[in-house]
Amino acid sequence: MPRESRAQYFRDRRKKIKAFAVEVDKEKMERFEEKLKEKNISKVKWLNEKIDEELGE
Repeated sequence: MPRESRAQYFRDRRKKIKAFAVEVDKEKMERFEEKLKEKNISKVKWLNEKIDEELGE
């Protein structure tokens, strides 16, 4: 990918997507990730579902 188009891609991406980063106890997160793996669901999908629930959608 040419450098300019890559840069443009990330500029456009930042206009549409916002990061959400937190620090959580390592053991707790590992248990959580295992539970999501059992349910075959990604962290992104899980978080989006929880946000939708909070927003009443």
